[in-house]
Amino acid sequence: VMRAVVAYESWFGNTGALAEAVADELRAEHDVTLVSVDDPPPSLEGVDLVVVGAPTHVHGLSSKFSRRAALEQKGEEREPGRGARGWLAELPLGEGRRAAAFDTRIDKPVVLVGSAGRTLARRLSRKGFALVAPAESFFVCDSEGPLEDGELERARAWARRVAA
Repeated sequence: VMRAVVAYESWFGNTGALAEAVADELRAEHDVTLVSVDDPPPSLEGVDLVVVGAPTHVHGLSSKFSRRAALEQKGEEREPGRGARGWLAELPLGEGRRAAAFDTRIDKPVVLVGSAGRTLARRLSRKGFALVAPAESFFVCDSEGPLEDGELERARAWARRVAA
């Protein structure tokens, strides 16, 4: 049985819902731990696959500034946390373990809106993880969501390909 960690950053629940769908699909045959990037990175002892998802903020991974803006948009007053960027910085080296990345973004060309998933994939690769698939983007209707129709099903299908 493969052991996997699915980690996510989510501000309006969309990326979190996708991470849950990915984790649930992987759980059909594997041992999966679902964690928020607000939690410390887990030990990679015995872990075969790491999947990380994050929303696209200002053409890439969130920053302290963009996370603070998301909190203001939600009307919340709290510290914005480290986000996926900080979580990855603390993640132990991959040492050849498999990995995959995904993001949420508006369905427009990457050159216009960017892709947090591509940045996640590059950072995972630099940390010694072997990418098993290109970064995948899942689409939201607006910055707060909801997800476009069919995206949860598409995430489940993507998870099956990643596990294979």
